[in-house]
Amino acid sequence: MARARNTALASRLAEAGWSQAAAAAAFVRVARESGASELLGVSRSHIAMWIQGTRPSGQAPHILCETLSRKLGRRLTWEELGLGDGPAGPAPSDTDWSVDPLTALAELGSDDLDMHRRKLLATAAYSAAGLAVPTATWWADAPAAAQARQAVTRKTVTTADIEDLRTLTTFFSARDQQRGGATGRSALVGHLRDEAAPLLSSRFTTERLRRDTYSAVAEMTYLVGWMAFDASEHRAAQRYLTLAARIAAEAGDGPLTGHILRALAHQAVDLGHPRQALELADASMSPDRYGQATAREKALLAVVHARALAAGGDRAGTLAAINRAERDLSRADAEEEPGRVSFFQEASLAHETACALRDLGMPRDAEKHFQRSVATRRRQLYARTHSVTLGYLGAVQVQQGHVDEACATWSRALDAMTGVQSGRARDVIVRMRSDLSPVRGRGGRHIAELDRRARETLRAIS
Repeated sequence: MARARNTALASRLAEAGWSQAAAAAAFVRVARESGASELLGVSRSHIAMWIQGTRPSGQAPHILCETLSRKLGRRLTWEELGLGDGPAGPAPSDTDWSVDPLTALAELGSDDLDMHRRKLLATAAYSAAGLAVPTATWWADAPAAAQARQAVTRKTVTTADIEDLRTLTTFFSARDQQRGGATGRSALVGHLRDEAAPLLSSRFTTERLRRDTYSAVAEMTYLVGWMAFDASEHRAAQRYLTLAARIAAEAGDGPLTGHILRALAHQAVDLGHPRQALELADASMSPDRYGQATAREKALLAVVHARALAAGGDRAGTLAAINRAERDLSRADAEEEPGRVSFFQEASLAHETACALRDLGMPRDAEKHFQRSVATRRRQLYARTHSVTLGYLGAVQVQQGHVDEACATWSRALDAMTGVQSGRARDVIVRMRSDLSPVRGRGGRHIAELDRRARETLRAIS
């Protein structure tokens, strides 16, 4: 029996103004974000077959829905694409920001710790719709909503419970900086689900204890999300980070909320969503977030704001934000500050500045700042970031035609990746091999050797 043409999908593609080839290219971009490597070969012919009535399988319907939802600016369902009944439930923007954090943390943590469900979670599509920043009223109402939450356990939280959370968060943060987010996350998720999250529904003798508990749980949740981001598990990262922002808002902790919104903006920049990234970065710079933060944290928020501005092509705004970040960091040494920003020093500022300048199309200036980052970083403590910085430095060198310099830099990057398990480091190698492709056949023995090492490191890091 002949298949019925999928007129719904054809109509949505026509509304998007996409050819089949353009739709396939957009689909592959979303699949790459989501770690769905089996879908990276989708081409115009696949789109044609789906229009003719062949039903996509596996993760493809999810990816197709997300791809067209982004283009059309509204959340589409499977039914609206002629794909039958899809997953039930509210749109991601509602799910991410409005669910009860206790329930969501328990469910998300359980999914993350189950081998089969974690694989599905890791390949779920990152949601551009889920990046919508809640209204000012939503943020203002969050602390009162938490105060009204009824205790469901007999436990009374103590300062020792809070210190335990902070100590573990500090330990795993240092591990992430050194070895990458793909290692150790399961252990932290287990503690978050079983020990930290239940504290949100415990008893508190004072409002200060409640707020401190919520802040500590929010920061641990943020770290799990950041580790998932570094592992290139972007939908899981987005869900953890959004939950963390909500819990921080319920704590009334403006600087921590800004810190987490900054992380969501960073992720959106990296994944190519400049408008949403700028909305998130703008929100992190509000008076109750940036305005109440310490100087070091202000510098971090400002430089990621610069990156979001650069992604949108705002040169003047980017340079002004970079100058603000430099001024903030110059004032950072004389005050007490949260441990979550201890990593952000001259090397980190130089790295993010270089990324912003690179995205503005200023590779020579970007190279100078990447070089400064490499020269000033304590590389033993920050091996993951050091390897990524070297990878980015090599990319801007080859962009300027300095192939030999780039190869020497990339060789150092591969050296620095020993023991690192990071999706961002893996992406550096993939980009490196792509940049080497035009000269691989005629570049001599040293390029062939670098490519061999890159293949080996890619196998070890994946």
